Amino acid sequence: MSVKQLFLVSLAACVASLITGCGTLEGHEGAAVGAAAGATGGALIGAAAAGSGNRATGAVIGGAVGGVAGGVAGDQLYDKKKDK
Repeated sequence: MSVKQLFLVSLAACVASLITGCGTLEGHEGAAVGAAAGATGGALIGAAAAGSGNRATGAVIGGAVGGVAGGVAGDQLYDKKKDK
């Protein structure tokens, strides 16, 4: 699977999870947006950093780490904006 195909599959999965999960994310919209952005960015960075033989593995690991980090950051930033 090429990096472009992996990116498109990851992006489609993120969009699908956002569309289906919107009703259950009340109060945590920032986390969903942050997780999607973090996973996408992490997958791209992980694929680029992994080297030619391990791009898929790097994309998966980068996407997972980026998704978690983006979700936490997005939730924290959204809560700060909401409190003001």
